[in-house]
Amino acid sequence: MNAKQRYAQLMEWTYIACIVLSGAAMVVITLMIPFGVFMRYAMNRALSWPEPAAIVLMVLFSFIGGAAVFRANVHIAVEALLNAVGPSVKRAMGWGVDACVAITALFMLVYGARLCHTTWLQTLAEFPGLRQGIVYLPIPIAGLLMLLFLFERLWVGPPPATSVMYSDQPADLE
Repeated sequence: MNAKQRYAQLMEWTYIACIVLSGAAMVVITLMIPFGVFMRYAMNRALSWPEPAAIVLMVLFSFIGGAAVFRANVHIAVEALLNAVGPSVKRAMGWGVDACVAITALFMLVYGARLCHTTWLQTLAEFPGLRQGIVYLPIPIAGLLMLLFLFERLWVGPPPATSVMYSDQPADLE
């Protein structure tokens, strides 16, 4: 197995980890919020932790899941302009998009890390043992993941058709 194949395999496992982590966060949020509502209105015993915990998990879900969405190339994109230009302009626009993604990912990595560092000693009122910097940690991690996924696409190419990210494609209906 050569270096490109090893890197592609590492990115495949990284992608799977992102999806599992984001999916688990979404499931926990989905269970936690109705539980909080039930406790407040049915049991008349409001809990203070479900909403802030859901917000913490939403940060995780949004950023880590967003990096996975970028690798899968299923993010929101407007392709009308790309379809209206010639191949050379289209290629140049693609490089421009990749440069913008790289800049955004670097911004998330650098300034997200600074945000984590700045807020590391602060804690959440509802969770005194949880540092605010940990809550923001998905931001620089997602920036790094986006850079790794971009590097994969530029160096190795798009993920192969055998990638797990294609396993949820809609089935043909007869």
